[in-house]
Amino acid sequence: MIFDTHAHYDDEQFDIDRDSLLLSMKENGIGTIVNIGANLRSSQTTLELAHKYDFVYGAVGVHPSDSAELSDDNFDQIRQMSSDPKCVAIGEIGLDYYWPEPDHETQKKWFVRQLDLAREVGLPVVIHSRDAAADTVDILRDNKAGELGGVVHCFSYSKEVAAECVKMGFYIGVGGVLTFKNGKKMKEVVSEIPIERIILETDCPYLAPEPNRGKRNSSLNLPYVVTAMAQIKGISEEEVIEITERNAREMYRLK
Repeated sequence: MIFDTHAHYDDEQFDIDRDSLLLSMKENGIGTIVNIGANLRSSQTTLELAHKYDFVYGAVGVHPSDSAELSDDNFDQIRQMSSDPKCVAIGEIGLDYYWPEPDHETQKKWFVRQLDLAREVGLPVVIHSRDAAADTVDILRDNKAGELGGVVHCFSYSKEVAAECVKMGFYIGVGGVLTFKNGKKMKEVVSEIPIERIILETDCPYLAPEPNRGKRNSSLNLPYVVTAMAQIKGISEEEVIEITERNAREMYRLK
């Protein structure tokens, strides 16, 4: 069954139908979902979701755009949440230079601190990186983050950067952008990177694939991504589902 490795079902866009939507997943071929924290509050709501649904797991961490909320006083909250039996990763963490705030040094500081935490608690990492390829790769390499395992999610860089991340030991997260008419870079990445290093994701409620681009995304849209990937790789959709599910279970240690 399809494994959605990166979702945000605690987002308010799902307040109207969250329960019925999630309960419809298995009958539509979606077997496992990992909900991802973006700040202290959403990390907590992520774990609440994971405990409500047996097929949902969680990642806890603070997104670079929210990293200014972190302090020495509250950082231990992530450590405490990471010990939850349904927590399978630290994330999403990383760098986002698209917006001017928080400043780059603040983002780097808490990126490294959360990488250190992942090493301390023995969990893989979910990396967010936007307009920050060089600094992201440098920090991952300098901190030997490949030893932790994890994914560069919603990958948006070149096939050369993807190859660097794979060489370090990371998976590449692929979602709706693969179906976009202007998604040439993503198509090149999927063409070049071995499917054994690719996992499926939605980042829902964002980045719905064609033909639903611009609408609220959900895991139910992942078959469109599967179809696009199968065409690029020259394999069956069943093979794409089987391999990417195996990859996701290996990365999140859910054998």
